Amino acid sequence: MSTPPPLDRWALSRALTRMANASTAELARSAPCVGPARAAHRIGVTGAPGAGKSTLVGHLALERLANGRLGVLAVDPSSPKSGGAILGDRVRMDDLAGSTELYIRSLGSRRTSDGLADNLPEMLDIMDTFGFDEVVLETVGVGQAEYAVRAQVDTLVLVLLPESGDTVQAMKAGIMEMADIFVVNKSDLPGAQRMATDIQRIAAVTQRAAGAWRAPILLTSSSQPDSIRALSETIDLHRTWRNADPQRRQHLRAQRARYRLRRLLEMHVAEAITAQSDEFFDIPREQQLATVMGAMRMAFDP
Repeated sequence: MSTPPPLDRWALSRALTRMANASTAELARSAPCVGPARAAHRIGVTGAPGAGKSTLVGHLALERLANGRLGVLAVDPSSPKSGGAILGDRVRMDDLAGSTELYIRSLGSRRTSDGLADNLPEMLDIMDTFGFDEVVLETVGVGQAEYAVRAQVDTLVLVLLPESGDTVQAMKAGIMEMADIFVVNKSDLPGAQRMATDIQRIAAVTQRAAGAWRAPILLTSSSQPDSIRALSETIDLHRTWRNADPQRRQHLRAQRARYRLRRLLEMHVAEAITAQSDEFFDIPREQQLATVMGAMRMAFDP
């Protein structure tokens, strides 16, 4: 595999900003028909608010910089009222500054409600074209049902806190089933081992296909470098397992294509409905649907 040219950070920043602000019509035109020739390994880090995801991502990024060019995309929640976001993840990752092969970008979630950001699949494609070897994606703090990140990453790390038993109970029918690696963070706090035991008990009753990956449960702490190293090594083990079967990669590509198409359709529908006048909602439902479908056809084929 050829070595990518030096990272043009200015060009990358402009490309990501342009894609973040792209219209749905531009997104439809940008959707690739095939996977990129050089695709970054994507590591997702998700979990409930306050679990210490940003600090953990910072330490993990330092550990994995030796693997090549590394990007960090950190999603912060946007206000549903103003649309703005306090992009604090970049501030909490100041220790990572200085590496020429590291790029950190904070993203507002904007219109999404699934833990990700607007136009994120297309922005991840851009990271591939700029020659990144790995991309770490940190989601907004999530709960039970926000597991859209599963299709966007190759390895999904679920971060939990000691003494968060109620949170685990709420998640167990949703994102708990999606994680590749469980992490009990801030393991120097009381209750960490008990939390790991609770997760193990839940994982033990989860049905798995033959040969499926069995998600390990790790304890991490920012004050314990060996725990971060163990997490990094486990990510490598999962990557090796995933790459051993081409069908797994093909299935993941199909999942990403479905998410991209579904998101495009949702955005087109939302725009078509928003564009209608108040009187539109007084007409029969069938006519409303016909009007929206007509607006969508015009958007895809102007």
